[in-house]
Amino acid sequence: MIRYDALADLPVRDALPGLTEALDAHGTAVLVAPPGTGKTTLVPLALAGLLGDGPRRRVVVAEPRRIAARAAARRMAWLLGEKTGGCVGYTVRGERVTGRDTCVEVVTTGVLLQRLQRDQELSGVDVVVLDECHERHLDADTAAAFLWDVRETLRPELRLVAASATTDAQGWARLLGGAPVVEARGASHPVEVVWAPPVRPVRPPHGMRVDPALLSHVASVVRRALAERDGDVLCFLPGVGEITRVAGQLAGLGDVDVLRVHGRASAAVQDAVLMPGERRRVVLATSVAESSLTVPGVRTVVDSGLAREPRVDHARGLSALTTVRASQAAGRQRAGRAGREAPGAVYRCWAEAEDARLPRFPSPEIKVADLTAFALQVACWGDPEASGLALLDAPPVGAMAAARGVLAAVGAVDDVGRATERGVALARLGVHPRLGRALVDSVPFVGSDVAAEVVALLSEEAPREYGDDLAVALRRARRGGDAYAARWRSEVRRLRAVGAEVSRPPARDRSHSEDRQAGLVAALAFPERVARADGGSYLMLSGTRAEAGAGSGLSGADWISVAVADRPVGKGHARVQLGAVVDEDVARLAAGALLEVRDEVRWDGGDVVARRVERLGAVELSVRSLTDPDPGLVRDALLEGLRREGFGLLRWPAEAGVLRQRLAFLRLHLGEPWPDVSDGALHARVEEWLEPELSRARRRADLARIDAGEALARLLPWASGEAGRLDELAPERITVPSGSRIRIDYARPEQPVLAVKLQEMFGLQQSPRVAGVPLLVHLLSPAGRPAAVTADLASFWRDGYQGVRAELRGRYPKHPWPQDPAAAEPTRHTNARLRR
Repeated sequence: MIRYDALADLPVRDALPGLTEALDAHGTAVLVAPPGTGKTTLVPLALAGLLGDGPRRRVVVAEPRRIAARAAARRMAWLLGEKTGGCVGYTVRGERVTGRDTCVEVVTTGVLLQRLQRDQELSGVDVVVLDECHERHLDADTAAAFLWDVRETLRPELRLVAASATTDAQGWARLLGGAPVVEARGASHPVEVVWAPPVRPVRPPHGMRVDPALLSHVASVVRRALAERDGDVLCFLPGVGEITRVAGQLAGLGDVDVLRVHGRASAAVQDAVLMPGERRRVVLATSVAESSLTVPGVRTVVDSGLAREPRVDHARGLSALTTVRASQAAGRQRAGRAGREAPGAVYRCWAEAEDARLPRFPSPEIKVADLTAFALQVACWGDPEASGLALLDAPPVGAMAAARGVLAAVGAVDDVGRATERGVALARLGVHPRLGRALVDSVPFVGSDVAAEVVALLSEEAPREYGDDLAVALRRARRGGDAYAARWRSEVRRLRAVGAEVSRPPARDRSHSEDRQAGLVAALAFPERVARADGGSYLMLSGTRAEAGAGSGLSGADWISVAVADRPVGKGHARVQLGAVVDEDVARLAAGALLEVRDEVRWDGGDVVARRVERLGAVELSVRSLTDPDPGLVRDALLEGLRREGFGLLRWPAEAGVLRQRLAFLRLHLGEPWPDVSDGALHARVEEWLEPELSRARRRADLARIDAGEALARLLPWASGEAGRLDELAPERITVPSGSRIRIDYARPEQPVLAVKLQEMFGLQQSPRVAGVPLLVHLLSPAGRPAAVTADLASFWRDGYQGVRAELRGRYPKHPWPQDPAAAEPTRHTNARLRR
């Protein structure tokens, strides 16, 4: 019997006429309804025609989480006075409760995607409701894009509703072709906001780490809420680890039960939370409790203000969850849990001033997550670039490129990104494409049972107490009686069934122990994370280094297969969270595509090193010296040496260095056709001036025998005839008034230097020039020490000479110091020589 009294209390009923009108007129609608209004339960029943005399329709409701899907279905069945499996059913991965009379089926978005890939028309379905679309999960965004594509091209009669309590309504309206936005009034119960920031500053979250001081503060706020308010308390925390820590700090609350709700909790625990309790309760929950379900008895919410979002490090090939500040939208959703049944309160564990600085909405997964599964979905849909899909946010180019690289490596897409037959099969397995590849390809070596068991273990994070050794965790799951083990066994059965449809016939290789078999499955999923011990850590085939934790059973192994890793705060290496001991044979088998044998000739340690290397990714398996390396590779290595260590590796007689300086001077002041002789320019034109000497060289010693001056001469402008003017424009020496030929120093090409004894320049009125540039004259004392520097001799004779004469005349009396140097005879001799 339908519970009309309960239905009458749901405020969303007032929005049903507007929603029906919008769907009749446009076929699409965006429903915005605050928490507790009944949008998840009443709306699907009304659209299916289960509450009146209207026509029956088949309605599919897509929820982001399994717990929400089961809870929504059970609530709707209760409203109809039935059990699930009648008019209302649900399907989540590994569990289906439906019947022939089912009109409303609640599914996870992942299940909906699988159905769309198998049947793009979604035959028999009249209406699809995408619930909690504000959370921006990747599966939900993808499903919305596919559904709009179906409506536009195949089934214009298919009705679509995007529903949420807090969302970018106008963005979704544009995405669904200008869909009308229908708003429902909120629940009648007000929620008081209490700001409860920590007294002392706490460290912001980093990676998976949350400051223990903040968790202690959250526990104290829960105790405060119990003392100040009536009813149950729902406390939001980012993850299972934080729930465990806060639960420990709440031990001893007396007549208060402390319950834990998260994605890994058993169905029995989840169901118990959704039923009224006999005693007062504190429910510690992750974000799974934000949406689509009501925890009865809750009058107070304590919000830590933290959430977990996926992140991917493409450089290291690591994907993980990270702790972030929860968005304003999530804060409203959480607060709404307190006002579903009566007036309530939310205690926010941050300052009111911080609230405005929080992000408005959660980060869309398409912007931050690993896109490998998404890339396979769109490839199977027929749009590998996702360019024709209606998405609120386009996938990042770099992340899509990385995803397509993974898909190509496992044979899921062809050269242009289209899904292969194998790719279509992998997409239908309901696991990440990496795990699908491991399931399919490991069966011939480990058998279908072990393959399904290990993939099931890798498809959902195992409890921390299972440890970091994959083989040990597998044995614990087999004998475990906890909620995780129960879900694991269910997933094993499902994977064994679906894997049998696409795997090759088993031909189990019994040469590997079961531990090695578990490692092989993980290695097939993550071949680039196979790692070999190297200098106290492990070097992955990807080039990333990783460390096993203290006391790990993986420590000391020569080879390991890393299934899960993260990067701890302040650490340069990754940390292995789950892995298995393997051997080189397993590494070669799993990562065969990364195996290569090549000749490597490079500049290393100051000389050419030539060797033949067998390499598995970044790991060297074997090395031997090459006695007759390829000349082209040798030449490249020598060039690398010249780039690293400079052209000083060549032989530079004194005249060679001077030639380079003279050419640099001419290039600076005259430009073309005089060559640029900087290091960069010489490297760019190495074929023109350093051949054929370079082609004959084999090692550093051969470079040292090359005369750099003779080689540089090849760059002179011989073709234009200007080369013959080198000595005219930039002579090595210049004749001074005394008749001496003095060398010009071109070390400073801006203004070369002429260092000459002062007496040899008597009578010269203008400073000497080369190529029109006045030389900087260093006038030396008779002892060869600088006495003056000038580029204007006439000015020096007039203004500076007398001071120099007064200072040096007494010190060098044997040398001439005439009163008028501009009119005196130049000389390189003493007075005595002059008298003779």
